[in-house]
Amino acid sequence: MSKSSAQYSQYPQHHPHDHGRGFQRRPAVAAAAAIPLPATDDAYTIVHAGKQVRFGPVVFWIVVGTVVLLGLWSAATATYFAFRDDVLTRLIARQAEMQYAYEDRIAELRAKVDRTTSRQLLDQEQFDQKLDQIMKRQTALESRATALGAMPDVTGSIPRATPQRGDSSQTTPKPSPISDTVIFVAPPDREARLESRAPAVVAPQANQFAKNHGFDNVLVRLTTSLDQVERRQMAALSAVEESMDSRMRRMRGVVSDLGLNLASLEAAVPRSAMGGPFVPIKLTANAGPFEKQLNRINITRAEMDRLNRTLALVPYRKPVIGEVEFTSGFGVRSDPFLGRPAMHTGLDFRAASGDPVRVTANGKVVSAGWSGGYGRMVEVDHGNGLSTRYGHLSEINVKVGEIVKIGQVVGLVGSTGRSTGPHLHYETRIEGEAVDPQKFLRAGVRLSAG
Repeated sequence: MSKSSAQYSQYPQHHPHDHGRGFQRRPAVAAAAAIPLPATDDAYTIVHAGKQVRFGPVVFWIVVGTVVLLGLWSAATATYFAFRDDVLTRLIARQAEMQYAYEDRIAELRAKVDRTTSRQLLDQEQFDQKLDQIMKRQTALESRATALGAMPDVTGSIPRATPQRGDSSQTTPKPSPISDTVIFVAPPDREARLESRAPAVVAPQANQFAKNHGFDNVLVRLTTSLDQVERRQMAALSAVEESMDSRMRRMRGVVSDLGLNLASLEAAVPRSAMGGPFVPIKLTANAGPFEKQLNRINITRAEMDRLNRTLALVPYRKPVIGEVEFTSGFGVRSDPFLGRPAMHTGLDFRAASGDPVRVTANGKVVSAGWSGGYGRMVEVDHGNGLSTRYGHLSEINVKVGEIVKIGQVVGLVGSTGRSTGPHLHYETRIEGEAVDPQKFLRAGVRLSAG
């Protein structure tokens, strides 16, 4: 490359066989072979591989300036970083900080995954525990249901007598205001009222494991169902306890109203053949409300059985079947034969001839035969000074010394003795003194009305 025009000499190329032909290489004349180039002072030429590239001065100096500036910038930058190592330190520190932040983020995500896994395992364990509690609770409720099913009816046990000959009630007995057996049942709406008053049971919230696996609704339904069963069992138990308590109050009230001594009556109760070691009642330390209430009911039932056996000696039941209709009451009346005032020591029940006469309490026959104005009469000693008489019978079905039970037929209605027509003369006596039988009958009505 030159500021002036450049001249190049070209030599002819000879064929390789020219030497054989006697040709000789001769230098070319420069003047004749030169290619004239236009001379200019403003052009720069670059020759490379036989090719020429021409630049204008402006472009040339721009390129040169750019190269020089890049070299100066590189030298300045290298010098700056060589003498300012704090910049490099900051860059390295920033890189390290970014690396640490990235590692911290990775560690945080890993810890979060571990916590999530641990939480799921814990939730699963809690879910299994809740399910196990539900199964145990269901087992307990089933045992409670068995205990409730085994609980006998709360009754005033009065066995019916086997029909005897001449008993007109062998077909279908007529309804009696004072039933032989009283079964106490809670009002139909009691359970609903008790359940409506019971506090609402909030189902426990299911954990995330249960939610994720769709078990939360199952747990809620199971818990709700068990709550309903438990409320119904407690309501039934409360109804039984309330009815038994009410029955106990009425039974004690009967004894009190009649002016009888309960201790004396209990002492007069004949003892049945029974025995065994004494085992006190004990409740476990973890006994719940149901078990405690069931224990109270069992104690009350045992006491009520004892009172039932005691009241079996009290003649508060009707001696005849059917509607009660008196033809003559207790007390002063006009004598049906003499027409003068006289004391009537019993009640005259209207009845048809041949109707069965039933004993009104357990006892022992002390008289069975003809007895003056009573005609054919049966007297039963119930113990503790209580006795009953059944007069004007047409037939006697028991013997002296015979043990009779409540409801047993002792004779048939008639009109023997001092009588104007078929009826039953019924007396109740305490220590040999006649008392108004209606007092006992009214006590029986109150006892059965519950």
